[in-house]
Amino acid sequence: MSSSPSRGAAGRQPGAARPDAARPPRSARPLGAATAARNGGLPDPGRLWSANFRLYFTARSVAMLGDTMLPVALSAGLLSYGYSAGDIGLVMAASTACFAGLVVFGGVFADRFNARAMMIGADLVRVCSQSLAAYLFLTHRVRLWEVAVIAVVNGTAAAMFQPGVASTVPRVAADVQGANAVTRTAESTAGLLGPAFAGVLIGLTSPGAVFVVHASTYATSAACLVLLRLAPLPPRVSRAVSTFRTDLAEGWREFRARTWMWSVIVVWMVYMVCMVGPFTPLAAGQLIPAHGAGAYGLVNSALGGGTAAGALLAMRLRARRPLRAGSFAVFATCLMPLSVGLALPVPAVCGCVFVAGVGSAYWGVNWATSVQTQVPGDILNRIHAYEVAGSVAMVPVGQALAGPAAAAFGASHVLLAGSAVAVTVATTLLCVPAIRDLRRVP
Repeated sequence: MSSSPSRGAAGRQPGAARPDAARPPRSARPLGAATAARNGGLPDPGRLWSANFRLYFTARSVAMLGDTMLPVALSAGLLSYGYSAGDIGLVMAASTACFAGLVVFGGVFADRFNARAMMIGADLVRVCSQSLAAYLFLTHRVRLWEVAVIAVVNGTAAAMFQPGVASTVPRVAADVQGANAVTRTAESTAGLLGPAFAGVLIGLTSPGAVFVVHASTYATSAACLVLLRLAPLPPRVSRAVSTFRTDLAEGWREFRARTWMWSVIVVWMVYMVCMVGPFTPLAAGQLIPAHGAGAYGLVNSALGGGTAAGALLAMRLRARRPLRAGSFAVFATCLMPLSVGLALPVPAVCGCVFVAGVGSAYWGVNWATSVQTQVPGDILNRIHAYEVAGSVAMVPVGQALAGPAAAAFGASHVLLAGSAVAVTVATTLLCVPAIRDLRRVP
């Protein structure tokens, strides 16, 4: 999941005239256009791979590679000390819960203070926490509560880091969609390479070595962010008199006032609970016993390849109404649970999952670009935090409900229902005028 003045013929903002909103969204120019006009050539309108974007891309790519290595190291490390799969899930849930619960506050801090400084600080905190995890595993002093505390720290740091991403992309790249597309491609590549690299490293050394590498990825990210040369944003006039509580309320008010945004998030919450959340545990439970872990890994690789292809497609195919085009792409995601639920042969499942990955990534790039170009810069971090919290928080709910639902109705039926939900979600997105008619910012 990481959207508002519309550039329609009449110039009317979708949702701006809502009578229940305390006030309409700000009429400030979108961040991408405003920044390009005021910061003396940063970003360069004719270039994507500027010095600033190269630094930002390196920071995100390296950190994402480390993040994809972490689940393998954590699982292998805890299992080697006799802990159960439930214990692993508890640690992962601790991190996810902290992220989902605190990211909204991170958005307020990012708008009130310096978003880049917060991102650097979050990276440095995670350098320390992952270094501590490496020490525990390398010295064989692993205790579950200590690993869970480290996960809480990591989730909190991620909540402080993520909101700044939304406002940083338009400041380092005039081609916001191109920037989102290549970053999404790097994320997909990391998803393919990271787990394999972690497995090799564990086989040659130990899980502790992976934590050392993970800490170094955050150090690299922090160094790249320090080297960014960004023109200062104009100061917020209200900062001197506003409070944390009023900023939080303002972010919610601005989020509510954008019909196209809150509509997507409401629909996406259903999508996360009913399709995305249950798919991973149920697909693993269906594929691994029947075809082996290698087949499940192959399916995951097909998904990674599809998301990379979808991100590259989004770089080339730029619709005038991005969320309408993205909604059509969401239809393809129904193939992912459908293929597993119908127990198709592994090659057919891989093909369906690849196509689903293309659709998912194409939607994701168009959504991120819409958020980053439609929302004024001084509230962008808070609004991004609200949309992230609304979608991410539902994933563990879907994962938690997957087991009971499968026990009650059968895993195949739950997967087939998830496929139907995906079709319903795509249809619903297209039925909301504020979503389908949102125009691209030039």
